[in-house]
Amino acid sequence: MSNLQQPLAERLRPKTLAEYRSQEHLVGPQGTLTKVLAAGLVPSMIFWGPPGTGKTTLAMLLANATARPFYSLSAINSGVKDVRAVIKKAEGNQGLFNPKQRPLLFIDEIHRFSKSQQDALLGAVEKGTVSLIGATTENPSFEVIPALLSRCQVYVLQPLSKEDLVGLLENAMEKDVVLQQKTIHLKEVDALLRFSGGDARRLLNAFELVVLSVEEVAVTVTNELVHAHIQENKALYDKTGEQHYDISAALSKSIRGSDPNAAVYWLARMIEGGEDVRFIARRLIIAASEDIGHANPTALVLATNTFQAVSAVGFPESRIILSQCVTYLASSPKSNAAYMAINDAQRLVRKTGDLSVPMHLRNAPTALMKQLDYGADYKYPHSYPGNFYPQEYLPEEIRGTKLYDPGRNQREQAHRNYLKHYWKDKYNY
Repeated sequence: MSNLQQPLAERLRPKTLAEYRSQEHLVGPQGTLTKVLAAGLVPSMIFWGPPGTGKTTLAMLLANATARPFYSLSAINSGVKDVRAVIKKAEGNQGLFNPKQRPLLFIDEIHRFSKSQQDALLGAVEKGTVSLIGATTENPSFEVIPALLSRCQVYVLQPLSKEDLVGLLENAMEKDVVLQQKTIHLKEVDALLRFSGGDARRLLNAFELVVLSVEEVAVTVTNELVHAHIQENKALYDKTGEQHYDISAALSKSIRGSDPNAAVYWLARMIEGGEDVRFIARRLIIAASEDIGHANPTALVLATNTFQAVSAVGFPESRIILSQCVTYLASSPKSNAAYMAINDAQRLVRKTGDLSVPMHLRNAPTALMKQLDYGADYKYPHSYPGNFYPQEYLPEEIRGTKLYDPGRNQREQAHRNYLKHYWKDKYNY
């Protein structure tokens, strides 16, 4: 593909660090990476930030600035075999004993690597065969195995500001040879900025689409023009912008509403949009407890196992596991009793403060504490019929307070009957 056939974002990709816009805290005159480069050393590192903030570009520029061999993998379509093949190539390059010549291995979307894939990297990073540069939109504390994370510096890339994004548009009009054939007037940019969600790549490619869709040489960019030409793209899933949260909420609410058809549809939207399967699985664990709870305790077991399974299997097979879990949760009886109980309990704690633990409930590990009656008069429930004794477990100031109200379903009705049987009027609701 010739340069002119490439998308605008590729044509304008900076060739040197001097052309790199934004992220001053990293590559500015006093930036962290600026100082690292001045020393001639590039440690293993992870770039963490939203899409379109320059993670891939920065990795390539580091390789250019240091004249090191550069290898690149995408976690979406690379497996353990590909990782090992690249490491073997890197071992053939000079630099194993000279850290200033060590090859760079860039892995895009490293959060999508399974544990086994990340383990395959670990040895090469430990031995200094390569300096790893990983890029991720997800918190590496959750997505990168501890052994690998501990050997990497984490650099956070900040979302691009409105000024940064408008500056990119102005730079495109000034420097791109294709856009120079048009007379472009940026009258309104709000629609472009909203559509981009702060993603520079998405912004530039949308800008090019809008401008080149106008046959006339003179183009006035307005919000109306932008909406007219990118309307068909509104269904796209932006995993860091509004739709990330909207579609995630739609999935949760469809499960809560017991609609498996809608739930699996929103799941598909997230998968097709490239959402991290572990993020989805975490949302399912929350739904299993918040919306199903005691009505079907197995739901939480399945959701937890789903998270473990998708972490081990990875994409694309994990979509089947997620579908099984989503349809199960949506088809389960619902209860938010546990969710409401902790909410009410926290409100009570904030209202009443640090109330003293009743003396009979206190621990007495020392002789002095026993002399002070710590634990005195405590009745050990297992010593009584039915393993129960009706003693007070709340502080005196709030005794008798109701916080857990079992749901009106078959399983929790059993809870209700159990509590009423032993506690009589205290749990007679």
